[in-house]
Amino acid sequence: MASLSSTPSRPLPNILITGTPGTGKTTLSQSLAEELSFTHLEVSAFVKQHSLHEGVDAEFDSLILDEDKLVDALEPLVAGGGQVVDFHSPEVFPERYFDLVLVLRSSTEALYDRLTERGYKENKRDENVTAEIMQVVLEEARESYAEEIVHEVRSDTVEEMDANVERVKAWVGQWKADNKQAS
Repeated sequence: MASLSSTPSRPLPNILITGTPGTGKTTLSQSLAEELSFTHLEVSAFVKQHSLHEGVDAEFDSLILDEDKLVDALEPLVAGGGQVVDFHSPEVFPERYFDLVLVLRSSTEALYDRLTERGYKENKRDENVTAEIMQVVLEEARESYAEEIVHEVRSDTVEEMDANVERVKAWVGQWKADNKQAS
């Protein structure tokens, strides 16, 4: 397997977009991947596609992730950089995978409405709203990655998403300059 170091030898950075389900991870990740000409990797879809799970949790209607299989499957994809990875559990991945971690945050009202619109069962919706209130994903990201690469960003409106895209584009430009990459 390819090895990633703390000083990136890859030509492009990898970005993790994380947050409670319903905060806009996939929408932001798709926009960023398109704007940057990176690859969007939606982990939930990747897990299903490659059977990287141990079955279904019926109570929460979700797959039971096989973390080791997932990490092994992602290793060659992230080795070359240029990935925008979209997943709600930041602690799953080795720290060396990412150069930037964005934790999307939403108001509980917006989150509740989005999850209701998606048809989430009451227990799953309530668990996710509570997780957002308790900053669960933000704390997991802060515990899993170097402080300087973890950034909390608002994700309630289209304007906030557009601003986040522009900020990340500027960050990637600076990353390339700092790592002697042509823009």
